Parts: sequence; C-alpha cells; structure tokens
Amino acid sequence: MLNEPQTVDVEHFGKPKRFVFVLLDNFTMLCFAAAVESLRISNRTAGKQLYDWKILSEAGDFATCSNGSTFKVDGGLDELDRDDIVMLCGGLDIQQASNKKILNWIRREARRGVTMAGLCTAGYTMARAGLLDGRKATIHWENQDSFVEEFEDVTLTKSIFVIDGNRITTAGGTASIDLMLKIVADDHGEDLANAVADILIYSSIRTDQDTQRLSIPTRIGVRHPKLSRVIQMMEQNLEEPISPATLAQEVGMSTRQLERLFRRYLSRSPKRYYMELRLQKARNLLMQTDMTVINVALACGFASPSHFSKCYRSHYKTTPYRERGSQATRLSI
Repeated sequence: MLNEPQTVDVEHFGKPKRFVFVLLDNFTMLCFAAAVESLRISNRTAGKQLYDWKILSEAGDFATCSNGSTFKVDGGLDELDRDDIVMLCGGLDIQQASNKKILNWIRREARRGVTMAGLCTAGYTMARAGLLDGRKATIHWENQDSFVEEFEDVTLTKSIFVIDGNRITTAGGTASIDLMLKIVADDHGEDLANAVADILIYSSIRTDQDTQRLSIPTRIGVRHPKLSRVIQMMEQNLEEPISPATLAQEVGMSTRQLERLFRRYLSRSPKRYYMELRLQKARNLLMQTDMTVINVALACGFASPSHFSKCYRSHYKTTPYRERGSQATRLSI
C-alpha cells in the first residue's frame, strides 16, 4: 500500500475548477489518462479538491478508444457552465470522429465563451469547427502535413502544447502532462506542479517552447553535425526538393563526400533517403486528407503523377490509388 504523500500547502478559494473531457471515437487513452491523473494527483497532493471533472461522449453512455477498450462516461453532449474547460480527446480516424453533431456542439459551447482544448489529434476537430482560425496551434507530428494542407488560416507550430487565449492544443501522448502541470503551476504555484511531476516520475517538465520530435541525431542514431544539417534541409524542403549537389555545397562538402557520408551512416544514398521522406509525407496525406493523388504528388515534389505512382509502388508495394481506396474502405467499416 502506498504511503500517504506529504501535502503541499496551497491557497484555494471558491469551488473547484472543472474540466469536461469529451472522448471522441477512437480517442487515445494515453493523452486522456495523463490529463486526468495529473488532476487527481494535484488534489491528493494539495489535500484539497482543487479540480473536478466529468467525462462525456457523443453517445452518452460509452466511448471506445484506439486500443479497443470501452470507457463508461458520465453523459452526452450537454450544455456546460461558462467556467468549464472542455478537453476534446482525439486519436485515430479523427476526420470521421469530427462529425456534424460534434462540430455543432463545439461551436455552440465556444460561442458561449467556454475554454476549448484539443488533446492529441483533436486540434483537427477544433480547426474543422473554425475555432483556430487566426490562432496558433499544434497537433501530433504525424498529422502536421495534412493539417497544413487543410487549414491555411491556422498558424501551426511543432510545440508540445500551445495556449492561445481560450484555445488550447497539445501534440498528444505525454504532452497532456506538460499542459496540466502548466495549468496547475499557474493556478496554485510551481511547488505543487513539481510535486505532482515527482509523483508521476516525470523528471523533466516541458514547456510550450519545447518541440515534439526527438533531435535528428537521436532519431537517426548518429551524431554528425553535417549529416544532421543535410537531413534538416531535406525535411524542410519536401515540396521543392534540393539537389544533392546543392545540399553538399550548403555544408561545405563535395557531392561524392555526401554520398559516402549517407552510405556509411544510413546505408543508402542521399537521393534514396530524400525520396523516402517525401513518400512518407505522401502516405500521410493520402491517409489523412481528401487531396487528389495528383495534388499529393505535387505537394511532395513529384512533377509527374506516373513517376510518383511508380516510386510509391516500389516503396510501399501498393499504388497511391489503392492506398487511398483501402483507407476509405477501413473508415467505412
């Protein structure tokens, strides 16, 4: 049995701040659980009911998360108090989960002044409802390419979380912890937030200045400044690819030296590595947007649809058209 934690003295005035978690279909359990547990532990550590919460879903009885588990909720899409903070919890197939009923409810509550947050992919739902126009936001890095293509009026960042007025978005996963610790610190001080992090065995609290992905050296398992710089330039120029000669020149190398560098550390040529990055973006767009195959090809630096299809088939063992068809079939089941 766990020992009772030592409480942290905090001032508490008035009723608890209430969070309303809305579990969208196929929501990710991690982002939801991380947020709720942060609130629960805050109450336990403070020895006071600082936070309260209720859990809703479109159906009003159960919600199904992306790992297949079902979760009993407190009710359906009711009218909320203006002081409530809505936490939309997204996950897989967010386009399908962002249906007309959900969007209308979100718009209605937003018009009433309710603070709205999107955890994980639910930033897409907020953007689809028009809540992020002219605002800064973030979303999981796997969804960034498709988000940029669909929502031009939103300033998308790569941050762990973004708070822009009464609109909040997170990147998903453990970013929910960072967001909730930020809220706890703002409400009741950093001592309490640090104590909650300690109980969570969360040794490094991130801020909205931290980015989502691991550094390039960590991702590729190689610490080589010039190689990292070239990969960074590739990732930033997928729509209009840069030639190997120009990449080499930018880091003070010859094209032959660049070739040797890639083959030594990544077992492929710079051209092949660049192609794989572009195809990965193409697959994300095919799976997450309604863009035509031709427009996907153009967005990923392929001037010819036939060349795009050939490269895609070689890498993924299927054509872009079949990929799009299989996704549509899966979503309709």
